[in-house]
Amino acid sequence: MNDVKELYAIWLERATDDADVLKELKEMAGDEKKITDAFYKDLEFGTGGLRGVIGAGTNRMNIHTVRKASQGYASYLVKNFSAPSVAVAYDSRIKSDVFARAAAEVFAANGIKVYIYPELMPTPSLSFAVRYHKTSGGIVITASHNPSKYNGYKVYGSDGCQITNAAADAILSEIRDTDIFDGIKTLSFEKGLEDGIISWMGEETVGAFISAVSDQSLLKTGTFDKSVSIVYTPLYGAGLKCVTRCLAENGYTNIHIVEEQAAPNGNFPTCPYPNPEIREALTLGLAEAEKVKSDLLIATDPDSDRVGIAVKDKDGYKLITGNEVGLMLMQYISERRREIKTMPEKPVAVKTIVSADLTKAIAAEYGIELREVLTGFKYIGEQIGNLEKDGEADRYILGFEESYGYLTGSYVRDKDAVDGALMIADMFTYYRSKGLTLIEVLDGIYRKYGYSKNALTSYEFEGKEGFDKMQSIMALVRNCDRTSFAGYDLVSKGDYKAGTITYTDGRCEATNLPKSDVLKFCLSGNASFVVRPSGTEPKLKIYTSVSADDPSLLDGKTAELKGELEALFGLN
Repeated sequence: MNDVKELYAIWLERATDDADVLKELKEMAGDEKKITDAFYKDLEFGTGGLRGVIGAGTNRMNIHTVRKASQGYASYLVKNFSAPSVAVAYDSRIKSDVFARAAAEVFAANGIKVYIYPELMPTPSLSFAVRYHKTSGGIVITASHNPSKYNGYKVYGSDGCQITNAAADAILSEIRDTDIFDGIKTLSFEKGLEDGIISWMGEETVGAFISAVSDQSLLKTGTFDKSVSIVYTPLYGAGLKCVTRCLAENGYTNIHIVEEQAAPNGNFPTCPYPNPEIREALTLGLAEAEKVKSDLLIATDPDSDRVGIAVKDKDGYKLITGNEVGLMLMQYISERRREIKTMPEKPVAVKTIVSADLTKAIAAEYGIELREVLTGFKYIGEQIGNLEKDGEADRYILGFEESYGYLTGSYVRDKDAVDGALMIADMFTYYRSKGLTLIEVLDGIYRKYGYSKNALTSYEFEGKEGFDKMQSIMALVRNCDRTSFAGYDLVSKGDYKAGTITYTDGRCEATNLPKSDVLKFCLSGNASFVVRPSGTEPKLKIYTSVSADDPSLLDGKTAELKGELEALFGLN
């Protein structure tokens, strides 16, 4: 506790630049638990950058931890680039604009040219800006779909992809060598603009981004009725301008905005968990869809890299999962590209290991090479980069992850809800021209390839005690020697931290993927489950997948497998 108390005392004396931080420091006086949680460690920096609760302390997102991360990144850029430059973006979260400017001030003071958006913009537009302006890297201030108490700091390399493990380690080394108060260089934002080392990114960059997304449409030839009625909600985030503009420029003008959720608001008053994966976040959108009798509801998360949808059905509106949208996009893109003769000779699609395994059947049907990567869209971006290095970027047709992330082009290296919204509208329009609803399209996929259900359950572990418990659970899962689960026999166990897949017949093979604290158990009957700690939240996640000839059995099979895992690993 002594080190924690010393750090607290130093911050109480030195952390005076943010009135909110200073107020919180004074309020936690004498509360050892609060002080420990705020100072027992530095906010973890990795390939995803930083993410944490906004507040006072080394384990929180605040102007001081942002400056320290920026100084470490700046030192890395100066050492690795002859004339370094960086792009900066931010979303609607609490203090996102403040943190973005604070980071820009540090970069400018280190002689790094800064390009910054003058207003909140989608995360994928940052990846685009890095490539468009040919900068050495970039950052976006966002915590994606997390609750309002969180914010984050995502770091990108010169390829527009989130930084590699090697780059993260090098930047972390620089951060650790930086004193959080005495080791930071800063130049006022106004002075940076005056000197020209900080520049606004304007309409040219935004227009180029929208144009690049529009190029992904597969409905540029032929005649299609685009009068589909769309209800759209940005969930108080960064998607409003780009999503509505992109849809309109591609012929979708019958759009109804959920007005209560249109203006940026980092408190997310009507959706405390602003994640389009969750039905509660879509309550107002669904009500608006019912009111105007819309065909399609589209929702993007606060930084507009995830997109969720609901479609009109005979009994109201049905929410479509990320896996299901991914399956339908895979079929739509394959079918339409064959139709207009734009399918590459050796097409490539990419999915994460926790995303629907049914994708493999569709890929086989259309002769697509399906690559599987670790959880995190940066690994999909890495695959696009590898194709580009070989001069084969045109082979890439789709990347998706079950958590509502999609990308159909190589113009960025991150999931893009602007692209996702356009492709979903196009897919809806295409199948409507054939007399099919998306519900019917999805059922056709299941009838052809087999019914399956993928489910995700998250378990929260707040603070130091929670972190320690989560680590002990992961150790329990890793050492589990069970050979059957809920009536399914174990087929293989993939330990992605060890980099091995071990089969029950004695075979063992390398995963050939970066090391990551993830375990995947493949079971008989096309079932599986994956256990991993979140890289961005204090949560443990369990993904289950079951299959059945009769779809009415799927819910029961899922509940049985989930229940046994909870009992086995002490999660209930």
